[in-house]
Amino acid sequence: MAGLGRASATVAVGTMASRITGLIRNIVLTVAIGTVGARAADSFAVANQLPNSVFALISSGLLAGVIVPQIVKAVKTHDDRGSAFVSKLLTLGVLALLVVTAVAVVAAPLLVEIYAGKFTEEAKTLTLALAYWCLPQLLFYGLYALVGEVLNANRIFGPFAWSPIVNNVISITGFGVFIALFGTYKAATGWTAGMIALMGGTATLGIVVQAGILFLFWRRAGLHVRPDFHWRGIGLRHIGRLAGWTFLMVVAGQIAGAVQVNIVGAASGTDAAGATLQNAWLLFMLPFSVIVLSLGTPYYTRLSEHVAEGRTDAVTADLSSLTRTVGIFMVGVLAAMIVAAVPLARLFTTDPSEAVAFAWVLVAYLVALLPLSFQFGLQRTFYALKDTRTPFVYTLVQAAIVIATALTASALLGAGVLSREWLAVAIALGQSVANIVQFALAITLLRRKIGPLGLSGAFRGILRFLLAAIPAAVAGWGVFALFGGVDGWAVSERLLGFAGAALIGGTTLVVYAAILAVFRTPELTMAGRALRRFLPGR
Repeated sequence: MAGLGRASATVAVGTMASRITGLIRNIVLTVAIGTVGARAADSFAVANQLPNSVFALISSGLLAGVIVPQIVKAVKTHDDRGSAFVSKLLTLGVLALLVVTAVAVVAAPLLVEIYAGKFTEEAKTLTLALAYWCLPQLLFYGLYALVGEVLNANRIFGPFAWSPIVNNVISITGFGVFIALFGTYKAATGWTAGMIALMGGTATLGIVVQAGILFLFWRRAGLHVRPDFHWRGIGLRHIGRLAGWTFLMVVAGQIAGAVQVNIVGAASGTDAAGATLQNAWLLFMLPFSVIVLSLGTPYYTRLSEHVAEGRTDAVTADLSSLTRTVGIFMVGVLAAMIVAAVPLARLFTTDPSEAVAFAWVLVAYLVALLPLSFQFGLQRTFYALKDTRTPFVYTLVQAAIVIATALTASALLGAGVLSREWLAVAIALGQSVANIVQFALAITLLRRKIGPLGLSGAFRGILRFLLAAIPAAVAGWGVFALFGGVDGWAVSERLLGFAGAALIGGTTLVVYAAILAVFRTPELTMAGRALRRFLPGR
């Protein structure tokens, strides 16, 4: 447990620093090109989302679902600690990434039409120009994920969590130079080749450096890797079967995402659209990344080890422990973010009215924060069991719901029932509904696969957390009202928005923790142990 705690601390601190610098990066970006109603922001959001979408799906599916269990097994069973296996696997992976990146660049006009079909022609032209600069990120995102998962499988968790900080620093610097040279822009008109090159080149340079840093830690894994094209004997048929289902998950997710981005493009230039969805998702994922990933990543490696040993009882015990620990943190964070949504939104917007529009999108995403957090452990359990078919099944259902809700929003917009200012909110809410259904289906399917999951105690604990969060949220909302609400100082400027969100959210969390302590909630001790792992000397 001590090793697990140290690993969790390393991942948590690195991830927190990465997410904070990422938050600053996106705030600087919004100063440069705007958010709500800004065509240039929506164009950059689509162009930069093309490689990002593939990376997010690959890193959480193909690589995490296939590579980690295979590497863990090779490290334990091979005399060379898996060096030969990793050499063959990395050679194959790099070649595949090169092919995918080349195809994506050639297909850039088609991709832009798919994702930005509802943009004006001028906005499409800007999006395509930025896409040519951003799409090469695919190769380096893939290398980052591939090498990072190999390091994680060898219990070297720090570099994977810390290297994005350098990427964020490069982006902050580049976007700052953009503001200094060209000022702030919120529309697609007036963009020059130099502006496009600086904006797109900055984004791609950061990813190149982020991937390159991981190779500095390669020797710590104790692996001797070289190019090896002799792929016979590494179980390609087995890996291909697992990866095949994950590839279908990628396809389903990409189609659903493309439908969402395309439909919300109808609001670009006037209301919340693609850039708003991206930045709201960034805020939504911040606690997920810091809390869930920091706790869950080391657990996943241990889950893989327990599966390899055939210890189903240990697997369910780990899943229950992870759910309870994640739950006590995420319920409090959920309450804090809901009551502080408008001040948080002000960080990414230029005035209070835009902040309110942004906040509604954020709250729509927050509806599914808890189900998404708990599903992390379920999905990683399937992956540890070398089952990628079942995650494909419930991901396909999720994608179908995402598409259905997005098309419904588009139809309501066309019928005049839904106004464009609520289009992005409807898209985000549809995503949340899909995630909730996906979580319920994942629980059902995992129970069928391995039997009782032993989660009843964990869910009773979560109910207690929710009951404590209600008065805590009321207290936080009272502070927001005391500050003047939407018309108060906490929403008047970006920096004041940060201060207001900290005070409102902080009050909510303090009241939440106090209520849990008064009622002697047993999970509070577990949460205390998790926090102590992150303190120096622990």
